[in-house]
Amino acid sequence: MWRATPIGLARLARPANIITAYSDILAGYAAATAAIPAALPYLLVATTGLYGGGVVFNDVCDADLDATERPERPIPSGIVSLGAATAFGAVLLIAAVVIARQWSPLSGLLAAGTAVAALLYDRVGKHHAALGPLNMGLCRALNLLLGVTAGGRITGLHWLLAAVPLCYIAGITSLSRGEVKGGTRVAAILSGCWLVAGFVLFLALVVSQGVHAAWCLPFAVALLLRIAGPLGRAFRSLTPEAIRHAIKTGVLSLILLNASLAAVFAGPWYAVGVLLLYVPAMLLARLFAVT
Repeated sequence: MWRATPIGLARLARPANIITAYSDILAGYAAATAAIPAALPYLLVATTGLYGGGVVFNDVCDADLDATERPERPIPSGIVSLGAATAFGAVLLIAAVVIARQWSPLSGLLAAGTAVAALLYDRVGKHHAALGPLNMGLCRALNLLLGVTAGGRITGLHWLLAAVPLCYIAGITSLSRGEVKGGTRVAAILSGCWLVAGFVLFLALVVSQGVHAAWCLPFAVALLLRIAGPLGRAFRSLTPEAIRHAIKTGVLSLILLNASLAAVFAGPWYAVGVLLLYVPAMLLARLFAVT
């Protein structure tokens, strides 16, 4: 009933993906009004629990399906029991909200909203072709806004900022529906529309910040070069292998997107610091599954 191993729990939590969640917090922190450095430990630990708990419950909700389609995953393979996985995910999410609340009521509210959005996606959203990607994108948008709470308030500009990763992740999620049995042309078109919308919103954000925001361009170009090939191959072939590679690249490249967003507000050197997260994320991706 409560069988679990440390490596099994680590596999459930997707460590490489948690590193990308740190980049959300750092991008939000860069855009925060009068950000306070003391907030970062609370917010980074909170996002560890939020992302970890969210993906643990993803596997909990998919346990029956994974027994057929993904038998190598921790729950169907027997490394971690369903009861232990459920308890682990619950502890991560509850701890995340409590720790975020230690910084500020607003941070606690954003953490709670992120946890609810993640559970909604795991239980309901993922089964809807249109609403699922939006739901998953909302999780990332709220996580970025959690970083903004280091400054104590959220403005209209911050909502525009959060809309960029919302669209990006919605595009990646739309495509990911075909990573087991292959994709469809409709899903590919929907994915492309989300990604284009994200690009347009990114340009609007850059223009709103004036000439100094041009520091983001090298990072944005690096992002486009990194994802163009895998996404292009996935859109053309729609095979499970091509889609899985594109999704893995797209998720890890969220660090590049967040570095680009951070550069808009905090300049190139801060963005380079965010970009350095790509190193541990890539190393962890060799040891643990990303999708």
